[in-house]
Amino acid sequence: MKKQEKNKSTIIEGITITNPSKIIIDKPLITKYDIALYYQKVANRMLPYIENRIMSTVRCPAGIKEECFFMKHFDTKNPGIGKIKVPSKKGNKEDYYYIKTTVGLIFEVQMNSYEFHVWGSNIKSLNKPDIMVFDLDPDKNLPLKKIREGVKDLKNILDELHLKSYLKTSGGKGYHVVVPIKKLKTWKKFREFAENIAIAMETKWPNKYTTNIRKEKRKGKIFIDWIRNTKSATSVAPYSIRARKGAKVSMPIKWSELDKIKPDEITMEEAIKRVKKKDPWEGFFD
Repeated sequence: MKKQEKNKSTIIEGITITNPSKIIIDKPLITKYDIALYYQKVANRMLPYIENRIMSTVRCPAGIKEECFFMKHFDTKNPGIGKIKVPSKKGNKEDYYYIKTTVGLIFEVQMNSYEFHVWGSNIKSLNKPDIMVFDLDPDKNLPLKKIREGVKDLKNILDELHLKSYLKTSGGKGYHVVVPIKKLKTWKKFREFAENIAIAMETKWPNKYTTNIRKEKRKGKIFIDWIRNTKSATSVAPYSIRARKGAKVSMPIKWSELDKIKPDEITMEEAIKRVKKKDPWEGFFD
């Protein structure tokens, strides 16, 4: 936290950030206040991808060096947070929550949520998914050149299917390819379609790609993770930081930037600069 920021009010979007100087990540030094301020600055770009979508967050009450956990069920009276009951496989209904406004986003940071994951459907049409995500998760020893090659192969298949796709960094080892799609009206069809694309890649290039989730099966390969295109599964939201060393951002980028930007290259500071420029995902919901 910059020295002058320590003297600023700890109220952001009407939410009082308690213990704002608490260190959440130490390399680089990032405080709770820094994270709240980051989400305030990227909120306009981030909200269209998270608002009214069931959410789970990574919470780190004592920073990332201590225990962090996924939070899926939460009850609050904050006006920026909504609650929805969803039938479970057991037949009962469980309470899930979603963010409605920037206030809700900042409130979540106040509650020590620093990484955000969302469903592929909106609460208004919960059973009609509209955002498909492919996570290219490589073997840890795979060169970056091969990972980028995999992204291009996936894009070519989607292009052949006349599907417009968008690219973002994962903030980790790989890239995410995101497809807005509304023609598949059920989760079953949505899941099957995503799986078939992954299988097509595995079949065409068996030495390069796998649909097997087991890490020992992806040696020298990229796991095409299509499984997140399942009801109740989530994927990390665009503009979310990753609650891990470096706090890198899962950042929307242009396709022309694929060979220029590494999957874990975008910092919070760089992300704030980028949201002031033209949106690389402009027209995503058109």
